[in-house]
Amino acid sequence: MPDLFDTAPAAPRGQPEAPRPLADRLRPERLEDVVGQGAVLGPAGPLGAMVAAGRLSSLILWGPPGVGKTTIARLLAGHSGLHFVQISAIFSGVAELRRVFDAARARRAAGQGTLLFVDEVHRFNRAQQDGFLPHMEDGTLVLVGATTENPSFELNAALLSRAQVIVLERLGRGDLERLAARAEAALERALPLTPEAREALLGMADGDGRALLNLIEQVAAWRVAAPVGPADLSARVMRRAAIHDKGGDGHYNLISALHKAVRGSDPDAALYWLARMLEGGEDPRYLARRITRMAVEDIGLADPQAPGLCLEAWQLYERLGAPEGELALAQAVVYLALAPKSNAVHAAFKAARAEAKRSGSVPPPKHILNAPTALMKDQGYGAGYLYDHDAADGFSGQGYFPDGMKRPVFYAPPERGFERELKKQVDWFARARARRQGGG
Repeated sequence: MPDLFDTAPAAPRGQPEAPRPLADRLRPERLEDVVGQGAVLGPAGPLGAMVAAGRLSSLILWGPPGVGKTTIARLLAGHSGLHFVQISAIFSGVAELRRVFDAARARRAAGQGTLLFVDEVHRFNRAQQDGFLPHMEDGTLVLVGATTENPSFELNAALLSRAQVIVLERLGRGDLERLAARAEAALERALPLTPEAREALLGMADGDGRALLNLIEQVAAWRVAAPVGPADLSARVMRRAAIHDKGGDGHYNLISALHKAVRGSDPDAALYWLARMLEGGEDPRYLARRITRMAVEDIGLADPQAPGLCLEAWQLYERLGAPEGELALAQAVVYLALAPKSNAVHAAFKAARAEAKRSGSVPPPKHILNAPTALMKDQGYGAGYLYDHDAADGFSGQGYFPDGMKRPVFYAPPERGFERELKKQVDWFARARARRQGGG
């Protein structure tokens, strides 16, 4: 009797098989035929070493869609002599998992191991993930989980400690060309595309091998008198949607790229990552908030106008909407990228917070405390306070830190942008304070 979770059984004898998609027909039958993953499958790679040693451990395959996660798991099972079982975390619950575990135990008692491939493994909750642990530990099964999300965030530490994470890369231009050539060989005809359209087709796949083969299958079915150019290709087929999970790892990777490009004073790269996020469906209001944060965190007082400009861009988006309002965000990004950079206030505030935690509840010096009652005056509140406006230059030089605390220096402005002027002020006050507190 076939395993409940094995691949579908063959068609009954005498009946023709249903047409198989091109991506399924071209699924590699050897590990060396998997494209784009030589770093992990080669002799020096982690999976290549496991295969050579003949000992497979539990794995988490982490990578974008269409890079061969399912194929690699299936081939590893064949190389290791393990029975291959595939389930999806989207459709499987506790009852299904129990049946899989029971079948694996029965198989083990009969002398055969099991490789359980779990697609979208990050969709299982914590309790379900914990359910794999005893079966992995006692050798009942080898778990190979596939995920498009960062395992550090989505998988239990206990599960990660028992499985090696293998990072699979999106397919490059050369990898996609190799797949296209294989497809043409299998179809026994060249694609009816001009060289420019062929290049555009590879770009439409966006690093996803399965998406490319699906596009090729569409194009190969056309009956055209002459090769199709890029414009007609775009009219006939849809580009694969760019990957941008607004709640997942891709979201944080792209906003990090945007932030780093702004901090690195590269307006072109900053515009590119802003466009990538908008094209991926990111909420422009989220971007407006993060852009304003960049002004505060990375430009600071080197250009005091930057936060206000970002707030204006945010307000313009709210008034105009897309696409005109998105241009205001782009203008803010370019302004920030070209603005002088300083995190002096950010660093100073962090240092001040750390000192505040360290010093605890030590009170302010009495001379800077108000004394609204006679009792407070008797306690010395306000005694000796120097009113700065009474000084000839508007500066008394009096101390404002708690008694007994050595005066720290938190704010050290760089000589960039407007903070060049602020540094002159800081230095002047420091010299004047030293003179007056020293009696000079």
